[in-house]
Amino acid sequence: MESEMEMEERNKPTAIFMAFGTKGDVYPVAAIAAAFACDQKQYSVVLITHSAHENLGHHLAEKHVAYYPISSPPVLSSDQDHETTTGRGSLELSFLLQKRIVKREHRRECYSVVQRIFGCGPSLEGDFIAINFFALEGWSLAEMFRVRCIVVAPYVVPYSAPSSFERQFRKEEPLLYRYLQEAPINKVCWKDVIHWMWPLFTENWGSWRYDDLNLSPCPFTDPVTALPTWHDRPPSPLVLYGFSKEVVECPGNLQIKDVLCSAHLVLQNFLEAPSTPPIFVGLSSVGSMGFLKNPQAFLRVLQTVIEITSYRFILFTAGFEPLASAVLMIAAEASSHLSQRQLSEDCISIFDGQLFCFTGSMPYKWLFPQCLAAIHHGGSGVTAAALHSGIPQVVCPFILDQFYWAERMFWLGVAPEPLNKGHLLPDKDDVCSIQEAATVLSRAINNALSPRVKACAVEIAGRISLENGVLEAVKNLKEELSCPR
Repeated sequence: MESEMEMEERNKPTAIFMAFGTKGDVYPVAAIAAAFACDQKQYSVVLITHSAHENLGHHLAEKHVAYYPISSPPVLSSDQDHETTTGRGSLELSFLLQKRIVKREHRRECYSVVQRIFGCGPSLEGDFIAINFFALEGWSLAEMFRVRCIVVAPYVVPYSAPSSFERQFRKEEPLLYRYLQEAPINKVCWKDVIHWMWPLFTENWGSWRYDDLNLSPCPFTDPVTALPTWHDRPPSPLVLYGFSKEVVECPGNLQIKDVLCSAHLVLQNFLEAPSTPPIFVGLSSVGSMGFLKNPQAFLRVLQTVIEITSYRFILFTAGFEPLASAVLMIAAEASSHLSQRQLSEDCISIFDGQLFCFTGSMPYKWLFPQCLAAIHHGGSGVTAAALHSGIPQVVCPFILDQFYWAERMFWLGVAPEPLNKGHLLPDKDDVCSIQEAATVLSRAINNALSPRVKACAVEIAGRISLENGVLEAVKNLKEELSCPR
C-alpha cells in the first residue's frame, strides 16, 4: 500500500494520523484512523507511528489504512544496569547524547514520510494531519505542506507551561503576543498556546523548523520579516480528547479502544479456578522508563501482600526483561514445588500458585471483567479499560498524565488515594522496607474492594457503556472537514 501511494499521483485527499508513545498513546489513534477509513472511502488514510507497533499493520491493512513505521522507540531510558557511582555523570551525558541522536533521526524520518505523501504535488482540499501530543512534529509538517492539523489525544495534555512562560513570551515576542491575544473568535489564540501549543514556541522546535523545514522559528510569523502573519489567521485547531464526559469534563470526547487478540488458554484456566477472582497488576512501560530498578523487591512486596490478604494476582511483565528474569529466578529456586512451575512459554506460576506471571499480550477488555480489581500506573489505556469493566482500581502514578488520572480516579470514587511509587516499587529489599510497602498496598486493596468503591465503579461503567467514542471522533472530524455524511 505504501508503494502505491508513492508511485501514483494523488487524486484524492489524504488523512495522516501521526501518533507516538506507548500502546495507550497510539492504539486509540489507530482505532480512529481505521474507523475514519471505513467511513470516508474518498480518503487515503495513513498511520505514522513507531516500528515497535508494527503488529498494528495487519489490522490497519484490513481497513485500508497504510502503515508507515518510524524507527524511534516508544520509550527511551538510560541503561540502569550500567550505572555506577563513578560512572553516573558520564552515563547521563551519554544518555543525553543518545536522546539527541534519536530525536534528530526521528524528525528526519517523519519529514521523509510526509514528504513522500504530500510532496509530489499541491495539497488537495480535505488533506489533514491528525496528531497526538507526543507527535508535535505533525504541526510544523502540516504548516510546511499547507494542510490542516487536528489533535486527537487519548489523554490530558501531558505537560504544562512554566509559570514564567507568558511573561517571557510577552517580553520577547510582544507583537506575536498581541496577535494571539487579539485573535477573532474561532481563530488560533493565546488560550490555544497555553492549553497545549506552547512547546512549539521553544528552541527545541524552533531550530528544527528553521534549519530543516525552512519555516519561521515561531509559528504564525513570517519567515522573512519575523513579524506576525496579520493577514493570515489560521482557525483554532480542533482538539478531540480520548475520554468520556462522565470521567472528565472536556469537549470532544472519544473513548479508548484496545486492539483485540485471542485469550491464552492457561491464563483462562487460572481465571476460572474455583476461588476468588484474581487482582490484576500491570505497570506497562514503567519498567522500560527506568522506574523499576529492583524487580526482586517488587516481587517480594507482592509475595508479602499475598500472605497478608490471601488474594491471587495476575502480573503482566509487559516485556520488561529484568522483571521476567526475576520471575524465572524465583521459579527456578522453587522448582522442587509442583505449584512453582512454568505453565507455558509465556506463563509462570509462583508463590504457591497465587501469583500468575504473564509475559505475552492480552486485551484488557477481555481480562478485566474477570478480575476483582486492577493495580496499575495510571496510563490512559489501562485506566479507561478498568473504567469500562466496572472494577475498582489502585493507581500508582510515575510520570506525566498518570498523576492526573490517579487523582481523577480517586475523585470519582473508583480508587483509593494514589500510591506513592515507593510503596509499590521500593528501592531497598530489606525486610522493613518490604513489610512497610506491602502493608500500604494491602490497605489500598482493601479500600478499593469496599462496597462503596465497587458500587461506584459499576455505576460509572454503566454510564460510559452507552458511549461510542470512536464513532463520536469520526463524527467530529467529518464536521470539521465538511465531509459528506
